[in-house]
Amino acid sequence: MAKQDLSAYSICEDAQAMIAKAGKDGVETVWDRLKAQQPQCGFCELGLSCRNCVMGPCRIDPFGDGPQRGICGADADVIVARNFGRMVAAGAASHSDHGRDLVETLLAIGEGTTTDYAIRDEAKLRRIAEEVGLDVAGKDTKAVALALAEQFYGDFGSRRGSVSFIDRVPAKRRELWEKLDITPRGIDRDVVEMMHRTHMGVDNDAVNICLHAARLSLADGWAGSMIATELSDVIFGTPTPRPSKVNLGVLKEDHVNILVHGHSPIVSEMILAAVRDPALVAKAKAAGAAGINLAGLCCTGNELLMRQGIPMAGNHLMTELALVTGAVEVIVVDYQCIMPSLVTVAGCYHSRIVSTSPKAKFTGATHIAFDVHNAKQKALEVVELAIERYKERDQSRVDIPVEPVDIVSGFSNEAVLAALGGTAAPLIEAIKAGKIRGAVGIVGCNNPKVKHDYQNVNLIRECIKRDLLVLVTGCVTVSAGKQGLLVPGAADMAGPGLSEVCKALGIPPVLHVGSCVDNSRIMQLCGMLATALGVDIADLPVAAAAPEWYSEKAATIGLYAVASGIFTVLGVEPPILGSKLVTDLAVSGLEGVVGASFAVEGDPVKAADLIDARIRTKRQALGLKP
Repeated sequence: MAKQDLSAYSICEDAQAMIAKAGKDGVETVWDRLKAQQPQCGFCELGLSCRNCVMGPCRIDPFGDGPQRGICGADADVIVARNFGRMVAAGAASHSDHGRDLVETLLAIGEGTTTDYAIRDEAKLRRIAEEVGLDVAGKDTKAVALALAEQFYGDFGSRRGSVSFIDRVPAKRRELWEKLDITPRGIDRDVVEMMHRTHMGVDNDAVNICLHAARLSLADGWAGSMIATELSDVIFGTPTPRPSKVNLGVLKEDHVNILVHGHSPIVSEMILAAVRDPALVAKAKAAGAAGINLAGLCCTGNELLMRQGIPMAGNHLMTELALVTGAVEVIVVDYQCIMPSLVTVAGCYHSRIVSTSPKAKFTGATHIAFDVHNAKQKALEVVELAIERYKERDQSRVDIPVEPVDIVSGFSNEAVLAALGGTAAPLIEAIKAGKIRGAVGIVGCNNPKVKHDYQNVNLIRECIKRDLLVLVTGCVTVSAGKQGLLVPGAADMAGPGLSEVCKALGIPPVLHVGSCVDNSRIMQLCGMLATALGVDIADLPVAAAAPEWYSEKAATIGLYAVASGIFTVLGVEPPILGSKLVTDLAVSGLEGVVGASFAVEGDPVKAADLIDARIRTKRQALGLKP
């Protein structure tokens, strides 16, 4: 494959080199499979196909010459709304089930039934418990953990009128949600209700379905994901800024290389402890390795990066390519965003995929089941397996194509406030003065339909040039880091105001705030700023973007951002264009309902123009210089 052809797939040198090697090694990648799927189903792309019952499957003709109603009588608006509602339900269920796993871990700590996990940030445990109304006076750590776990279990149920963190939402926004009847009530309740509403013969009003989708997304953003973030901090430590490195260069030719992939820190933190075990390090050296090297992929990698400074090998579209280096002994996976193809690619080398969750098995992988009672022992088994695989490595097939790039990570809200002297006041003053004109959360995934990392990186560059502080999570982190945007020196790429602030604080203009569940940190920070100013989130000069998104979770994230009052730009259109009603609601109608809407723009410069215009409007409305 010629060099110029490789640039059509990715802007990244390491990706291009490994795509070329995959071709030589006869390894099929995600781009090969995308090509084989062409042409993709136009009905599905528009959201106009329905298989919710076995009277179908049905589809609506978008040109009007064929069927305009499904067999049950549902029209295009209802079918599109149903499909989008189920997409949001799946995304909310996924992130919130991650949160449930953290609640279960906290409960085990509180009950004293695990010795593998403990509380690392007791101060935050007590602060959160008090915030949600628990009396912690005189109680020991385990008692507080137990009480908080029971409190958060209630957020997954049906008996409350709202979720525990509802008071983090500014009063004006809470009043609006009450008026619209979209206050999130319970995670499982709202997921189940969406599945009920979209069964044939239940909710057949497209707008009503979409409003419930908004409520459901809010249950994820302000409960499921927020619980996952906060409890991860409590159990594994609240992140603080620290240096690390990124790209495939973090792999080491003379080490046993283990990658963690997925979303849950419950597994990856134990793997980290195991690779540091002196007996296993000695065993790796006896096998001929210089040591054991751990690195991350996707959001599990983000979790370890934020808290422990463990380097990142890549994002979603780099996961197969990491194996193509021939240097990876084991990829340990938990759940979400893990391509089944990894097992096949691993089989082309000496590598192994190790699955760990009963809810995420992969045919052909080695399954080593982790739970709160056996995690340390199982992590040791994984590392033992990796050492054995190292003995089978063919060094002639190893190609680590680049040197790693420096990054700085760990910007939790606590760390940001600490850098500002303990309050948000300096940030507010910088925004008022126009040195920071606003903030943009740029989040999400990679999508092979889009040139890898192109939209992510160029939108970030455009935003910081316009004095917009950028917060990144998930796969965008790797995109930004590989291009030198996650170090303080990147302030030279920012506009004069943002550059001045970043240099004074010694921080990058692009702050890594965590994994995809940690978008809840962005929501909490917006809530704090709005409350401090006595306004709604929709009044703030902020925006969000998901330039290369692909997953159901990303649809849920985008919707809870909009439903919270944050204008959100998508780089890839969602499957709703088959309904003019639903499309108009998304890109304009929601503005008059929740104070924000979506836009779809695949050109990063034009997307930055849309964000800039929004922030100008919001600054003017607040009486600030645009």
